[in-house]
Amino acid sequence: MESTVAEFWKVVLIPAPTPRWSGGRHIDRRDQYAERGVGQRNRPTCSSPPRSSSPRPSPAHRGGARRAWLGALVAAALASTALTGPAVAASAAQNGDGNGNGSVAAAGRAGHHATQQQLDAAVSDGVPGGLAQVTDRDGVWNGAAGVADRTTGRERLPRDTYRIASLTKTFVATVLLQLEAEGRLDLDDTVESRLPGVVRGSGHDGRTVTVRQLLNHTSGIFNYNSDPEFRQKVAGDGFLTYRYNTWQPEQLIALAMSHPPYFAPGTDFHYSNTNYILAGMIVERVTGRPYGTEIERRILRPLKLRATSAPGTDVRMPHPSGRAYSKLLSPDPAAEIHDVTELNPTVAGASGSMISNSADLQRFYRALLRGELLPAEQLTEMMDTVDVGAGAPSGYGYGLGLLRQQLPCGVEIWGHGGDTRGSQSAVAMTRDGSHSIAFNFNADWAGDTEKVVTAEFCG
Repeated sequence: MESTVAEFWKVVLIPAPTPRWSGGRHIDRRDQYAERGVGQRNRPTCSSPPRSSSPRPSPAHRGGARRAWLGALVAAALASTALTGPAVAASAAQNGDGNGNGSVAAAGRAGHHATQQQLDAAVSDGVPGGLAQVTDRDGVWNGAAGVADRTTGRERLPRDTYRIASLTKTFVATVLLQLEAEGRLDLDDTVESRLPGVVRGSGHDGRTVTVRQLLNHTSGIFNYNSDPEFRQKVAGDGFLTYRYNTWQPEQLIALAMSHPPYFAPGTDFHYSNTNYILAGMIVERVTGRPYGTEIERRILRPLKLRATSAPGTDVRMPHPSGRAYSKLLSPDPAAEIHDVTELNPTVAGASGSMISNSADLQRFYRALLRGELLPAEQLTEMMDTVDVGAGAPSGYGYGLGLLRQQLPCGVEIWGHGGDTRGSQSAVAMTRDGSHSIAFNFNADWAGDTEKVVTAEFCG
């Protein structure tokens, strides 16, 4: 993440535009509360989570923060390996309308050459294929390297969909913040008040955890993915046996409750997918509908995100899409590469099951940051970040399903990242939404997403 770019790359942040909260949502909260007969709400008093200026976490918890950054926030560098199998196709870049309808151009159009180089470097490191789309004041740029399918040699296409893993969290957090704006819940409600008896066991106590602490990962709740036996089942050698299994949220929560919490709620940061399994359950409890249905009706339809879905139990990928590849946690550079495209997304649920493409993702995050999905109060709460700990490089903060990063060149970006079997994805965007990138690697053992982000914004 080293950079020596000039001072003019720094972004001057501007106030958020007046929220429009599109898609048929109420523009004036007071009118909505009047319709419901709700007056001024009295927020319950609760302990505030640690802000970005708080002391660094203790050494005992630094590993968790580091894993959070590497594995989920921007899906950072994994071990480099040599690709075994068919030769990788040469890199290519396209300009166009974001749907692959533009003319083919030389790889690395002026301003994106460094980004294209990082896609090429990922393929050299062993990733079968990389795909990126950038939107800025000059228009849309599409870059690609390698292949979408190791068997057929088909190249990656701008419209390809892919599993976005933990980027799902931003969608779920947005729904919960909309529900708060509607007066149907409060971020400082306890989890116990919304899901009675669910967060109990091994020292966990839902009476001391708030909804806010779920969304910014300060709850201390154990990450169910970190259970060694479960991890081998769903990501290691057991994947080939269990890939089509349906996992109920209650199963995943019970697994987390069998382990002690990381710390007392509100005292530290530890990235835990369990937090968002619980958040999805709260959405369903409040609305009477699954989190995926609420995401569709509140976000996907209003924004016309037709390539984005919460697939439920469907193991297939929509068209167009490539394949996804994994070495199933093997540390052996010569390990067999498996096609892991088909899997039951309930293994991640509300923490990471969604599918999208690069154009849709940029549209969503841009609408979010520009106030089209949330009133100003809720957007401010979403962007109120906590320190992610000494295990991560400086300049990072985590809000409510939203990551902030200060790049080495001074540019501040917002977004999220995620990794799952055979897929690493990230979205990064300036605060005003004028410059953004969304990209994906179709492998989980190689490729450095952090370098892609830095290359695009710092050159």
